[in-house]
Amino acid sequence: MPAASTVVAVALAAVAAAGALRWGLPAALRALGLHRPYRGPRFALPGRRALIVTTSHASPGPKGGPTGVFASEMTAPYYAFVDAGVDVDLASIAGGPIPIDPESFRWYVETPSDRRFRADPVAQAKAGRSLRIDDVDVAAYDLVFLAGGWGAAYDLGTSDALGRGLSRAWAAGRVVGGVCHGPLGLLNARDADGAPLVRGRRLTAVTDRQVAQLGIRSTPQHPERELRAAGAVFECAHAPLEVTANHVTVDGRLVTGQNQNAGEEAAQRMLEAAGGTPR
Repeated sequence: MPAASTVVAVALAAVAAAGALRWGLPAALRALGLHRPYRGPRFALPGRRALIVTTSHASPGPKGGPTGVFASEMTAPYYAFVDAGVDVDLASIAGGPIPIDPESFRWYVETPSDRRFRADPVAQAKAGRSLRIDDVDVAAYDLVFLAGGWGAAYDLGTSDALGRGLSRAWAAGRVVGGVCHGPLGLLNARDADGAPLVRGRRLTAVTDRQVAQLGIRSTPQHPERELRAAGAVFECAHAPLEVTANHVTVDGRLVTGQNQNAGEEAAQRMLEAAGGTPR
């Protein structure tokens, strides 16, 4: 039987190893580029309104399990807008509780904005009773942000109501943006001439390469493929692991981010495009 001192030493080593993993893995992922903290300029836009639109698709996910919005793609822009003095509403395709992909709350990928959301009763209540997109006057908002996540591949790009709302918002001079799978919501939007809003415009979204690297084949829409086919001028950054890449494209009032890493930057660039002042 091992001596008590040996047992204690082994236990302490195990605790130390667990602590190192708990701290070290998120830090290593951030160093690679996953959810790297945003260090760019921040803007204020007090007295204005923003709408964040998410999926309502909870299941099946691309690998058969539950899915929804990827948390940080909703929480990062939400708090970027809130901290800018903007009044923020949450909407989804069907309204009601917003499904959040449980994978996005894993301890090694959870972001500060995710933790803030989980402790925020106001934001929780908004997510629990989101507005139905059919019932929303999208053009009444100064900023319209399309959040992504795998769920968005199932319903954002096929929503006529979202397309009509975005068309009216664009015609009213609003700033429109989104990240990852969110820009699929632009597919049914039209400009003032009735042409596809994305045709000839520069934008970004999750790449075909990232989808392939993650082994996803079953989702009905892939952003790069669908947006290119609709005539968009698609831009992106590449990395050995595409999930760690980051890129934001600004084309006038259209601001898009490549994947989950771009949530806050895209939101800040939207605030800037809407006339926000540095803070």
